[in-house]
Amino acid sequence: MIDVLVVDDNPIMRAALQGILAADERLRVVAEAANGQEALALARRLRPAITLLDYRMPIADGLSVVSALGQHSAVLVLTSSDDPQVIADMLHRGARGYLVHGEFQPNDLIRAVHEVVGGRGWLSPIAASVAVSMAREQVPRKQGDPAYGGLTDRELEVVNLLCQGLSNAAIAEQLWVTEKTVKNHLNHIFAKLGVRSRTEAVVRWTAQRS
Repeated sequence: MIDVLVVDDNPIMRAALQGILAADERLRVVAEAANGQEALALARRLRPAITLLDYRMPIADGLSVVSALGQHSAVLVLTSSDDPQVIADMLHRGARGYLVHGEFQPNDLIRAVHEVVGGRGWLSPIAASVAVSMAREQVPRKQGDPAYGGLTDRELEVVNLLCQGLSNAAIAEQLWVTEKTVKNHLNHIFAKLGVRSRTEAVVRWTAQRS
């Protein structure tokens, strides 16, 4: 079973999330919290596999506790806020995923929970755009640096172009190589970063560079 902590100041939203998660027998909501302070206390005691965290809450909002929560639980932000600065701050402080209400279906939420618990990222389209922007602002790294996955010079070029939103075809044209070569580089990058998709690679690369 995957234990889930649901954090939202709206009781109707908490009930709705419980109903969605109940559709997957592998998920179990072990507690609810109405603010960040309650959430942190519950996370310390229960150590759930994942916390669904709202941003806007009284007493202590999601941003103020996301780093501390991340020490006890994987954090998936689930909120109505699509403010790029909020998204960037949440990701910088350790959130592994960010979903914006209205940009996902119930099945997306269930899949996101499993992906985040599995150590991968999950982002709404707006959050993915912010992650790409964050990656663009970072300074290029040195070849073979173990803190950054030990990427080669060419892999660094590919991942940086990936973070700029370029397709495989566009990357191939930029580097004067074939699309097959780009795909091979991406497979090596994914393996070194421990991810399985382009979006996850951008998120992981961004997190490692922050």
